[in-house]
Amino acid sequence: MLDPGSNNELPPIPAKRYFTIGEVSELCDVKPHVLRYWETEFSNLKPVKRRGNRRYYQRHDVLTIRQIRGLLYDQGFTITGARQRLDGEHGKTESTISSQIVRQVRMELEEVLQLLRR
Repeated sequence: MLDPGSNNELPPIPAKRYFTIGEVSELCDVKPHVLRYWETEFSNLKPVKRRGNRRYYQRHDVLTIRQIRGLLYDQGFTITGARQRLDGEHGKTESTISSQIVRQVRMELEEVLQLLRR
């Protein structure tokens, strides 16, 4: 998974269920035509398509796009290399994301506990 420090310049992902291609483009600093191209190259990038073939990305899609962006732009991988890296890490990615969520919730609960103790 991406090193969290490599995406410091990217805005935080809002708490929404679906994102349009324009929103994802801004959140990941990638142009919409590049996102459409990446959909053809990376099998695990499959946004939901609704009326008029409009794409709606979910949070896990945005995280995947940020990971692809980091591999291609920051770490210098080729498309093929990035695809192989993502395919090899797919199982690890889900567990890493889960552990990050657990860590974040734990920190928030500890902060609440400190506030209650005061």
